Amino acid sequence: MRDSYSQLDQADPLAQYRALFDLPEGVIYLDGNSLGPLPKATPGRIQQVLHEEWGTQLIKAWTACNWIDLPARIGGKIARLVGAQPDEVLCADSTSVNVFKALSAALALNPKRRVILSTTDNFPTDLYMAQGLIRQLDKQHELRLVSEDEVSALLTDDVAVLMLTHVNYKTGRMHDMVALTKQAHVCGVLVLWDLAHSAGALPVDLNAAQADFAVGCGYKYLNGGPGAPAFIYVAQRWQNEFRQPLSGWLGDARPFAFDPTYEPANGVGRYMVGTPPLLSLAALECGVDMLLDADMNALRAKSLALGDLFIERVEMKCAVHGLVLATPREHVQRGSQVSYHHPEGYAIMQALIAHGVIGDFRAPDIIRFGFAPLYVSYDDVARAVDILARVLDERLWDAPQFRMRKKVT
Repeated sequence: MRDSYSQLDQADPLAQYRALFDLPEGVIYLDGNSLGPLPKATPGRIQQVLHEEWGTQLIKAWTACNWIDLPARIGGKIARLVGAQPDEVLCADSTSVNVFKALSAALALNPKRRVILSTTDNFPTDLYMAQGLIRQLDKQHELRLVSEDEVSALLTDDVAVLMLTHVNYKTGRMHDMVALTKQAHVCGVLVLWDLAHSAGALPVDLNAAQADFAVGCGYKYLNGGPGAPAFIYVAQRWQNEFRQPLSGWLGDARPFAFDPTYEPANGVGRYMVGTPPLLSLAALECGVDMLLDADMNALRAKSLALGDLFIERVEMKCAVHGLVLATPREHVQRGSQVSYHHPEGYAIMQALIAHGVIGDFRAPDIIRFGFAPLYVSYDDVARAVDILARVLDERLWDAPQFRMRKKVT
């Protein structure tokens, strides 16, 4: 049986990319949907910025090495991964900050409506930022939370913005971006998409969907490193219609004029706030460049095949242990992860990690496995399920050290 997985890996058109990552020996890494591994090109690029640029050029590097344009340049590259124009994407700040900026813009563009519609299981930072923005707006707006299945029916005439995560972070369920955006627009609703679990994992086409706003994460499938800068997408039609609330220096039309009165830059550049983190941007560019070199359709096909294999083998080897599939089987509804419910999910995942399979746990009972096709192999998936079966068969999870909750799960 193992030979068949080796043959799949040998025939894999993406197999060459695995060698471009620094993957620890003896570890099966199925958590790239939370933090991507280190590209081998990244340390050299960081050293270049440290020694050849900062160390040698000092402050001259802002011009000599074109540091000032990095957010737009890397944003333009990410635009190719998410189906946007280069001047519609900017790489800056965190996902949370970008949600705040985009949501503020969307509400200001739809001033006669007061409701932000989202889902109860949207990622908490998106909901928290909406709650904070509502407080800033003197609580005149409402965050209305519904189930994913209710979204279409509740696009009522008081909804200003629909805020959704494209791929659910717990279950891996994927929304139909084109259909929901179209329906929202028919109802006079603007749409903000969170692409944290989509960008770099599957084909996304924001322009084809006529999306209004989007945000995304740099440290998951883009492999930009812990705390990597996020990105924001603003459709060209909205870019000059709004003054964003975080009117920072680098979002000004002429930052080096040092005018005491803020005047927003034209285009997506007005969504800049403060000085960009150059070392983090340089690291992120390495991960983005690797994805641009790969075939996104091949990446999606392998992602789905890895997920299918995982589900099939779990049902074959772990069926008696109470794992309940949380992820849709249908390809059109599935992102690049597979999740299961289990009442002992936390302890099971800790035991798996101790035995060399790194996934993660999401409260209250989800164990989650991400399949990043650039470096996850078919053999990885087969071996991971074998180890999961052993952890369950031998109750290896039922030990005190695996039940102690850590700060990071």
